[in-house]
Amino acid sequence: MTIELNVLCAGAVQGLVKALASRFADETGAILNTRFGAVGALREALREGAPCDVMIVTDAMVVDLQAEGALAAGARAPLGRVRTGVAVRSGDPLPDIGTPEALKAALLAARAIYFPDPQRATAGIHFASVIDRLGLRELVAARLRTFPNGATSMRELAGDPQAGAIGCTQITEIRYTPGIALVGPLPDAFELATVYTAARAARSTQPGRAQHFIDLLAGEATRSLRLAGGFEFD
Repeated sequence: MTIELNVLCAGAVQGLVKALASRFADETGAILNTRFGAVGALREALREGAPCDVMIVTDAMVVDLQAEGALAAGARAPLGRVRTGVAVRSGDPLPDIGTPEALKAALLAARAIYFPDPQRATAGIHFASVIDRLGLRELVAARLRTFPNGATSMRELAGDPQAGAIGCTQITEIRYTPGIALVGPLPDAFELATVYTAARAARSTQPGRAQHFIDLLAGEATRSLRLAGGFEFD
């Protein structure tokens, strides 16, 4: 009989989770049954009763869900901080995005702009606000391409057949997606650095395995893997 550990995981942490799946299976005899997505969608899924042993979302959301009783109190482990960045297709010129003015010019020049759900995805919500703060909403509305999560938006950017497109999501998702290149983080004035945290679900039927996976994700043994994937630490 196959033993599964159910994981609800933000797209920004997808690369790390997939990289550790085999190790976890070897150590515990269980495989991961993982659902990746925008954090807002994952919160809805948890509240609606989706199977969950471990949840990996923003630290702020974990705190809120622990207060609700949906996640177990005291079983929380920060994985690191992830900044929001800008990407283009591999091989395309890297635009200057170092200042708000430069970013505005790059977005105005872009043929298409890819980013995740502006209602439920951390990076999507933030980037939509950046577009508004730059006064670009009406000017670029026809070129906006939004998708349910960062991973999907970056795959679509990578598959765009024409040059001149640009995208924005969490840097870990950019680094994880073949066919796109990281331009850099958003300018300091628009910086978003999000701490992602793993926590055990209050209704987990496998608390021991859940805690084992959390310890693996957040432990010192995987620190270099997180760093290579785009996580940052104080």
